[in-house]
Formats: sequence, structure tokens, C-alpha cells
Amino acid sequence: MDFSIPPGLEDLRQRIAGFVETELLPLETEPASFDAHENINLALLDEMRAKARDAGIWCLQLPREDGGLGVGRVGMAVCYEEMARSIFGPVVFNSAAPDDGNMMVLSMLGTEAQKRQWLDPIRSGAVRSAFAMTEPHPGGGSDPSMIQTRAVKDGDEYVISGQKWFITGAGAASHFILLARTSDDPRSGLSAFLFHKDQPGWEIVRRIGIMGPEEHGGHCELRFDGLQVHESQILGGVGRGLKVTQARLGPARLTHCMRWLGLAKRSVEIATEYAARRQGFGVRLADRESIQLMLGELGMQIEIGRLLVMKAAWAIDRGGFARAEVSMAKIHVANVLHQAVDRAIQINGARGYSKDTVLEWIYRYARQARLVDGADEVHKMVINRMMAADGRNFWSWPQQGPTEGGGDSES
Repeated sequence: MDFSIPPGLEDLRQRIAGFVETELLPLETEPASFDAHENINLALLDEMRAKARDAGIWCLQLPREDGGLGVGRVGMAVCYEEMARSIFGPVVFNSAAPDDGNMMVLSMLGTEAQKRQWLDPIRSGAVRSAFAMTEPHPGGGSDPSMIQTRAVKDGDEYVISGQKWFITGAGAASHFILLARTSDDPRSGLSAFLFHKDQPGWEIVRRIGIMGPEEHGGHCELRFDGLQVHESQILGGVGRGLKVTQARLGPARLTHCMRWLGLAKRSVEIATEYAARRQGFGVRLADRESIQLMLGELGMQIEIGRLLVMKAAWAIDRGGFARAEVSMAKIHVANVLHQAVDRAIQINGARGYSKDTVLEWIYRYARQARLVDGADEVHKMVINRMMAADGRNFWSWPQQGPTEGGGDSES
């Protein structure tokens, strides 16, 4: 692949970087910027979102026909890193989970009527959304085939009963995508239903407390007891819920990695700045070989993560699924984020452990990265399964097509 980016994308990256530098980073030092759950407070969020829209740096992930900037996955990789230099960045640019992934899957699989009803309000920032898949034991988690929530057809409606938990953003969401079982078929037994928060037949049981700062709406446990959804509000068609899940989670995992790289780089930035001015025993920290080795290792590991993310983004932009590449990126970047902020705190000492910097915020947030959208161990099993199926071809290089230098293309 060609690692150069076009001038238009570089201009967009610079505009995002400038907005983050001037508008968002100063807010992180003000306690009044935060809500009770340690995210940007809603009044300030509305103000910053309006500025981002006016600046033309809003909703990058959607194609232009659905109201986005149409930069593709490679463009998102470039820009999401810059957004996530601030802990407030992704949500301000309408590029935070779970809205980010929900908008992409609605754009990919929604009918025109579904896009206008369910996608447009999320894209505009009028509402927030949630993706309700994960269930308590013995229900589905990383394995959606274990989903227990049931949807029973009754005329033109489906009546849904079951339980979900750790549903990110549910407390603030108006639009939901819900995975439920419509048959016992192992491959086509799931369907994805669209519903609004005001529909009867469901409730939020509790907002589950977590160790880290929370997305707006938290992580909630939901109970469904007779929720009725019209058959016209099935995303992708009856029995296509597994396809919806795959179409949503693959790109969403990758955009997590893009944002995490921004936070990892920010952690190194804070550590490097402090090491350059802090002295101990007559020597700057930056001049100590131990610190140089620590920061050099992080620089290399972050760059490896960027390359893994970019390769996966490049493959998806060309119509591939990039399942192995996404899993590799997910494992590596989740771990390097944790390493970066942990070592940045170590270099900053007590300052890093305090709330004088955002490092402790990032540290608590980073621990979830190895769990969300599939634990490290699940993704390693996926990689191993693909290696076993492909044999030596697992390591093959994609070939150029006739318009890219001759020869036949190979998928």
C-alpha cells in the first residue's frame, strides 16, 4: 500500500489538530468541563459540537450521500488519531462509540426509510444511540450464537423478551439496535431490531458502575418484557442479525484502535514533556538511558499499531473484511495503550497518578480496551483459526489488479 495521503486529507487532519489544540485541550484542565461520570458535560458538549459542525470537521465516517465527509477507513485512521489527542475529541466530532459504529452499520445495511428515521438523527447529533447485544450468563457475549433474547412473530410485529447488560450509552440513547433470536438456526437465527427509547415493553434495570470514566449514558443492564417492533424495523432482514453484527463490529473495533492510538500518543507526549524539564540528582530525566529506552520502545510499539490499523483500513476500503488484520490491531493497540499510559505515569511519578494531568483518566479508561468488542484471548483464537484454515496462504500478499501494475487480482 501507498502510505502517502492526499492533500485534502492532510488539510482535514490539520484542521482537526488545530481544533483539538485550541478548543479542546484547554477544557481538560477545568473541573467544570466534566460531568458526574468524568466525561465532558452536556452543555459544553453541545457548544463544542456546534463549533465542530461549523468548522466542517463533523461526522467523517459516513459517505457523502448519508451526510458524512466520506473519507473512508484510511482517512478515518489518519483523522481519528488527531481527534483522540483530547479525551473529549471523539464525542465532540460525533466519532465516539457506540454512535460511530451504529451510524456506519445503518449506512451500510439500512433501507432508505430506515436511514432517514434512525440514522439521520444520530448523524445530526440530535440523539444518541446504543447497540444491545451482550447478555449475562448463559447468554451471548463475544459469541453471538449464544444469544438468549427472543423475538416471537405476532402478525406484523415481533414481541421481544430477554435481558442485556453492559450496553454502552443506553442511559442516554434514544435509538437502539437490538440483537434477538428469531429462530434456532445456527447461522440465520438472529435478527437486528431498531427501536426507540419511548416504546413500551423494556426498561433500564441499572447503570452498572465501572472503574473508569464513562461514556454518556454509562453501561446499563436492560430487561425486555414484551417490547413490540414492527417487521419493517428489522435491519438487514430477518435472520441476518449475524451479518449485522459482523458488519458493525469489524469496523467499530478498528475505529476503537484509531482512537486508542491517539490516547497512547498523548500519553507519550505528556511523558516526554515532563522528562525534558524534570531533574533528579542533577540529571534531566530525558537524559537518563532508562527513560530513553522506555520512550523509544513505546514509539516503536505505537508505530507498529499504526501500521496494523492502516493495513486493515486499506483492506476494508478495497472491499475486504480484514478479519485477521482487525483482530491483530485490536490486540496490539489495546495493549500498547495500556503500556503507554502506565509508563507515562511512571515517568511523571506522583504527578501522573494525580489529577493534574489526564494520565490517570486514560489509565482507568485503558483497562477496558483489552475487553471491549472481544477480549484479547478471543481475537487470538480467531487469528489461530484463520491460520489453520489458510495454511501458508495466511501469509500471502494481496496481488495488484490489471489497473495497478499488471497481473490478475486475487481475493
